Amino acid sequence: MKMFLDIPQVYLHRLPVDFRKSINGLALLVEQQMALSPFSGALFVFCNRRRDKIKVLYWDSTGFCLWYKRLEQQRFRWPTRMEGDTLILDEQQWHWLLEGIDITKMKRHTPLSYTSVG
Repeated sequence: MKMFLDIPQVYLHRLPVDFRKSINGLALLVEQQMALSPFSGALFVFCNRRRDKIKVLYWDSTGFCLWYKRLEQQRFRWPTRMEGDTLILDEQQWHWLLEGIDITKMKRHTPLSYTSVG
């Protein structure tokens, strides 16, 4: 199921977050720790320590929205062995993450560009 119709930029906060935080706490985390604007319309994705829950914060031009998902038996494949606290995901990686695929092991072919066949 696709939750968001138009996927804007997706920023994943790599470190676990205290899930008692709600909209205000997460918006402050976006500004202070991620150094990004929570009003940008981007999706900001957070995970708890057990990696069985995620929260997604975004601004829809009239107010903040907070989306929450809890897995009943499994855990999200959260990227932990990467540099930096923030990871930018493309739309495909975002869907892979929601489907339980380890995005750090998924690699696309390098795009090629040619000007001539000869």
